[in-house]
Amino acid sequence: MKVNKILIAGALSAFVISGGVLADESSHGHDAESMPAKSMSHDSMESNTGQSQMFLEKKDIDGYTVSFHVMAAEEGMNHGGSHNLMIKVDQQGAAVKGVQMNSKVIYPDGTEESKPLMMMGDWQMAGYDLKDSGKHQLMVLFKTADGKKHFGGLYYGE
Repeated sequence: MKVNKILIAGALSAFVISGGVLADESSHGHDAESMPAKSMSHDSMESNTGQSQMFLEKKDIDGYTVSFHVMAAEEGMNHGGSHNLMIKVDQQGAAVKGVQMNSKVIYPDGTEESKPLMMMGDWQMAGYDLKDSGKHQLMVLFKTADGKKHFGGLYYGE
């Protein structure tokens, strides 16, 4: 199991380093009005259906830069859903260590699901079924080493 995690982390790192993310510095309206944080940037690649195959958006949450990364799960890489939600917390350009994190998705039909995230290098990840069209609300609650809790999120999808 440990070898699989190392292989997955290496594959994700290689993908990001190789330029698999295309930058588009516009918001595209993914901010959730009820969310406390504002969008800093948005990177995505759209599929033929308009639903993002890969999505990366950074949010400022209480002085931390939180990256929300969603990508369609490849065969054998689906950790509980059609898409992998990965989240990373940075401060002053460095990954924050010792962060405890939980995620939640509210699906377009109003149903919701919460999952803990598993460590994958500097990222934490959980699988969700995000294949349906419509807006999915992605949320994160994380606790930093100082004991403070931080909450934020955004919308994914059309």
